[in-house]
Amino acid sequence: MIYTMKQYDMQDDLTRRQVFWLLQRLTSYALWKRKRDAFATFANEYEVAVNTWPEDDPEYMPADNLSTIYEILSLYDKGLEQLARGYRFIWKDGQPLKLAVNRYYHLCQYFFPHPSYWERGAQQAPYPPKVDRLARLMRASEFQMEHAPFEVAASNDNFAQLQSATLLLDPDRYTYQFYELDYPVFPPTLPQVPPPQGPVIESGDEVTVDGIWEPVKISRGKVLGLLSVGEKTEENNGCFNYLVKGTPAPNIKGRPDPRTLQSAVTSTHWRLLWEDTRYKDGVIPDESQYFLVAQHRDAPADEGAAHEEPEAEIEVRTGDICPVTGTWEATEFDNHRIEASQGMVMPDVLASAAGSGERRVHWVTWRLVRRG
Repeated sequence: MIYTMKQYDMQDDLTRRQVFWLLQRLTSYALWKRKRDAFATFANEYEVAVNTWPEDDPEYMPADNLSTIYEILSLYDKGLEQLARGYRFIWKDGQPLKLAVNRYYHLCQYFFPHPSYWERGAQQAPYPPKVDRLARLMRASEFQMEHAPFEVAASNDNFAQLQSATLLLDPDRYTYQFYELDYPVFPPTLPQVPPPQGPVIESGDEVTVDGIWEPVKISRGKVLGLLSVGEKTEENNGCFNYLVKGTPAPNIKGRPDPRTLQSAVTSTHWRLLWEDTRYKDGVIPDESQYFLVAQHRDAPADEGAAHEEPEAEIEVRTGDICPVTGTWEATEFDNHRIEASQGMVMPDVLASAAGSGERRVHWVTWRLVRRG
């Protein structure tokens, strides 16, 4: 997919607030716990699929993926245990949460290596429905720019993970060829970006504090264009980044070379905006603000339950996205109910087949019976 670059002004107050909030969200315990839980749901469904897949179906799921899946789940558990205690080395090279995401990308590459849909580590065509359902469950654990706090790679010229606010704010960047990630819902009032705290470091220096840093240009006035005098000024030089203590402060990309089209490696100064001390006291606060649900503009005003109109019956199929949190019933199977949250992928049902009594996976219609 070819993207058209959209420009977001890091001098603009709203843009700064949105990027700051999103970086806090991407490094929150709540988001990484949600990633882990969504991946655990996928892991369970994948194992069921492998064990119940018809033997004569040529489009089968590779059982070899199970070892990778449970390795990833174990890494999530280790990383979350450390994050809950306020440790953030878990995003450094060789540490649990970075390893978990690296292994996840490997799993995505070899998820379904069927020649009709896959070539050289990339999906080339839409998956069959049963496979696509599992792929959707897998992708439900993914968040745009989840690698924002990762240690920068020397093999990539130590470039900052976030070169532009576009990767966080442009809705088009959440849409990929065969899947789409949820765009975050911002709270009605975004907190202000705090004034710079210091310290100021340079690209290549060791980061001294976990937190959100801003790249800046530092300059002084000059006498006769030669001698620097007067107060230093610090001017924004790009997108905020979340940097982890003990990692190298990254470079930023300069203008591309017109001959090679490669971006120039540019050093910059970084100043601390916000030190991340969350969870160090052993307390995980309410972080529900990071997962708000979009409100429909045409929703009626609350006039009391006595005046509400009966709502239309809501039905979805296995593999669809759940539109409403609540209790759902499989219409084809009596007394088979589940509790589903808005945004999750609706599951199938493992039940006995008519006649043979053999337990099989069934795609079903789910009907909402009670809102959550």
